[in-house]
Amino acid sequence: MEIKIFLELAIILIAAKIFGLFTRKIHLPQVVGALLAGIVLGPAVLNIVEKSEMITNLAEIGVLLLMFSGGMETDLKGLRSSWKSSFVIAVFGVVLPLASGFALAFLFGQDLMRSIFIGLILTATSISITIEVLHEMGKLKTKVGTAILGAAVIDDILGVIILSFIIGGGGGIISAGFMVLLLKICGFFAVAIIGGYGVYKLFEVLSVKFGNTRRLPIFGLGLCFLLAYAAERLGVADITGAYIAGLVFSNSRAEKYIEEKNYILSYMFFSPVFFISVGLMTSFDGFTGETVLFAFLLLIAAVVSKLFGCGLGALLFKFTGKEAVQIGTGMISRGEVAIIVATKGMTAGLMEPRLFSSIIIVVILTTLIAPILIKFAFLEK
Repeated sequence: MEIKIFLELAIILIAAKIFGLFTRKIHLPQVVGALLAGIVLGPAVLNIVEKSEMITNLAEIGVLLLMFSGGMETDLKGLRSSWKSSFVIAVFGVVLPLASGFALAFLFGQDLMRSIFIGLILTATSISITIEVLHEMGKLKTKVGTAILGAAVIDDILGVIILSFIIGGGGGIISAGFMVLLLKICGFFAVAIIGGYGVYKLFEVLSVKFGNTRRLPIFGLGLCFLLAYAAERLGVADITGAYIAGLVFSNSRAEKYIEEKNYILSYMFFSPVFFISVGLMTSFDGFTGETVLFAFLLLIAAVVSKLFGCGLGALLFKFTGKEAVQIGTGMISRGEVAIIVATKGMTAGLMEPRLFSSIIIVVILTTLIAPILIKFAFLEK
């Protein structure tokens, strides 16, 4: 390991805090400050910090900790009662972005499969940043917060299935490869739910017998990483596994103690590295007039399609107009999920390299815009 990483981590942590304090001063979430710090430190401006493999790995842990925390803070009873609305919100939040991204890419001369793939990238939802913003505002354990979290998980599952259909599904939805993947996904959720209930019962017994001891957060974090690993191995995003691990401890006796210890670990180190790493991916190299125009139109499509798609799904389940806007804004951020999808598409030859930078810029901008829009959407009159 190069000693340079220590200097880079020092710069990342200090810059994230300084920029975060600045954005808090102007009444914006501190997450926005950390994202801006990443852009300033990265190749887009100063180019003094590189996104190395070490930073990437630490950032991935930061994502998992955020999702683990989000799962613990989810109102599980509310999630059970609102799964229908979350499913409809997710479906609308997939169909509209997919259609708008496809139409835009097709207009810019992309073939059928590449156009579908660019539409698929717009369906992604990165809930980790939304979780942090809602947590900061004290809105995570609300009806709207629960709907956003539920819809984001379902959104992720639908995206995985569509991605598998395009890349790994072989001959389509009736192919052997696709059916095996679908069985793996169903098997993961079945095992996670049944096993998770058993772990929940075990921790309830341990909490009564031993009280809040340090072994509980350690075992809880171990479950988070175990489910993240299992999810990724079986074709589901690792962040979904981490979120389900958090759900296991939601409403348990040990929840607040585990969450408190997890938050310290996340807030002090891993989360700032993650938010900075997103900004480090911003680069303007190779931009032409066409790619700038494509990026601009794609950004508009990305924001509007999620806002209207998820908002419409919310209205169908009698959320108020303001709540529908809050849900729509909560689903705008694309973050690391869209980047992972885009990278897989590049590897499979489903995206031209010249458009990849446009996609990255759109992902970064939606990640920056989302916390600001969420803040305004939740403003009390």
